[in-house]
Amino acid sequence: MKIALVGYGKMGHMIESEAVKLGHDVVATVDPFAPDASCKVQSGDGKAVADAVLKSGAEGVIEFTSPSSVMGNIEALLPTKLPLVVGSTGWNDKMDEVASLAAKTGGTVMHSANFSIGVNMFYRIVEEAAKLVNSFPEYDAAVWEMHHNQKADSPSGTAIDIAKRVLAGFTRKNEIVTDAFHSKPEPNQLHVSSTRCGTVPGTHTVYFDSTADTIELTHTARSRVGFACGAVHALENLVRLLSDGTLKSGKLYGMSDVFPGMF
Repeated sequence: MKIALVGYGKMGHMIESEAVKLGHDVVATVDPFAPDASCKVQSGDGKAVADAVLKSGAEGVIEFTSPSSVMGNIEALLPTKLPLVVGSTGWNDKMDEVASLAAKTGGTVMHSANFSIGVNMFYRIVEEAAKLVNSFPEYDAAVWEMHHNQKADSPSGTAIDIAKRVLAGFTRKNEIVTDAFHSKPEPNQLHVSSTRCGTVPGTHTVYFDSTADTIELTHTARSRVGFACGAVHALENLVRLLSDGTLKSGKLYGMSDVFPGMF
């Protein structure tokens, strides 16, 4: 497949490496800052991004940029109708808007806060654990995450996804709180806390705590390779499922859609 990469920072370079290993051809790397990008565009110029992607002859696009750029890129790329995989985070509040734009333009976008296969297995484990612990009222719950000090948003999109899965099974909590507490939390509040330090690729922990003991479920990423490889596989599957009619154009999809039966 001919792939265009929008965003050519550390993740973009890693995605390119994994895509080539899997037999794909990276035909464009688009970025306003990377000195080795094949196409330099002005920051915020969505039209230039879309033009560069179309000119490259790409058959699919992977976008890994920043919270400040992602919406402009999505808005510019959806009208191209090329299958689009987005790994940028920090736009959870725009999901409905993106779904509406996909329907309007006929473009197709797939998003995940985390493309790691291990993280997506971890989601399933957390869901089942929350249901189990929910039967015992003496247990409380919380979520904590840690990432490198270059990450621009907090909490991570992965932490929010984990928190939503906790809430789905842990019915006595129904509100996610990401700010610091200045008084004791209410019983219905699930605290999601963040730490930024060094070069940590990503660690996420779910706590179930009682007076008798603490249960901790942790996923620790050793590198970003798992994210990069997962993003390429997601684009492969998105293109295949669109081609065989399993998925329809003009929609916003997630990991469970492009990896049916797995997540």
